[in-house]
Amino acid sequence: MSKSLLLTALILASVSTSTLAQNAQRSGTPEEQKACAKDVSRYCRTLMDQGDLVILSCLQQNRPKITPACDKVLKDHGQ
Repeated sequence: MSKSLLLTALILASVSTSTLAQNAQRSGTPEEQKACAKDVSRYCRTLMDQGDLVILSCLQQNRPKITPACDKVLKDHGQ
């Protein structure tokens, strides 16, 4: 019984952590969002409905082409 409770607690903790991480991705300031808006539209338009982590990955893959302002936003967030 205690093993199943521990397993359930670990699963709930990992789901909560995952949810928090995804929400943190959306917490960029309006200025940061504006800095990357044109790059997202230009390089990641087809992925815009797939979530913030997919867009982040797209921006990282297109890093040599994105604007310096968007590059700074990514660097400021450890990306």
